Amino acid sequence: MAKFIVVGERIHCISRSIKKALAERNPEPVLARAKAQIEAGADYLDVNIGPGGEDAEDLMKWAVTTIQGACDDIPLALDTANTKAIEAGLSVYSRKKGKPVINSADAGDRIGNIDLAAANDAIVIALCAAGSIAADNDERMAYCQTMLERGLTLGMSENDIWFDPSFVVVKGMQEKYTEILEALKLFKDMGLNSTGGISNNSNGAPKSVRPVMDATLISMAMACGLSSAICNPCDERVMQAIKTADIFLGNTLYADSYLEI
Repeated sequence: MAKFIVVGERIHCISRSIKKALAERNPEPVLARAKAQIEAGADYLDVNIGPGGEDAEDLMKWAVTTIQGACDDIPLALDTANTKAIEAGLSVYSRKKGKPVINSADAGDRIGNIDLAAANDAIVIALCAAGSIAADNDERMAYCQTMLERGLTLGMSENDIWFDPSFVVVKGMQEKYTEILEALKLFKDMGLNSTGGISNNSNGAPKSVRPVMDATLISMAMACGLSSAICNPCDERVMQAIKTADIFLGNTLYADSYLEI
């Protein structure tokens, strides 16, 4: 059995309160979101500081030590396009509860993040794209193969490369989802781990609809082989969908109280 991995998405600089807290090095809003996500069932926390400015390296160090120090060394995904900031975060990261995750590499300009993961015994999210979304699954799987070969050549375990098919916004890109779900099946058939930002799908949708869309997609994606997701663990409907899908997929044993575990 392999329980689905939930990566909490809510420490993100797109949030005004988090952006302000990061800029001011104010731990309270950051830790409030961290602890709420852990209590809701997150296995990892994504820490997105954005591209960062001149202080990006110091900011990532502060975020990593602040969150892990107050949250029993919860494993983190270091999320930024700034490679130096990722390196800085790795330098202070505690591995007591799990390897760091680098979010992310791709098959284009960011392929060097696979090298960074290999050099630091880290997990890497490998976005199957190269600057723009793959046109189709032939292109998507070619990118997958390029990144897989690079990682394996550098001595990485295939288990430490989490492939992201790129969950797109449904509005205007609805037709992409048949192939995205099929890509997850292809990853599974190859014995590969997969992940992605599930809530991307519902961006721009009414707030009342978003939890339904996210929960439905995550159930369908898990049935196709998705092994982890960057999502909002504080969304009860999403977590109920994950826990229930884990039961039907044989990832966890059924108990009458499974939603409370």
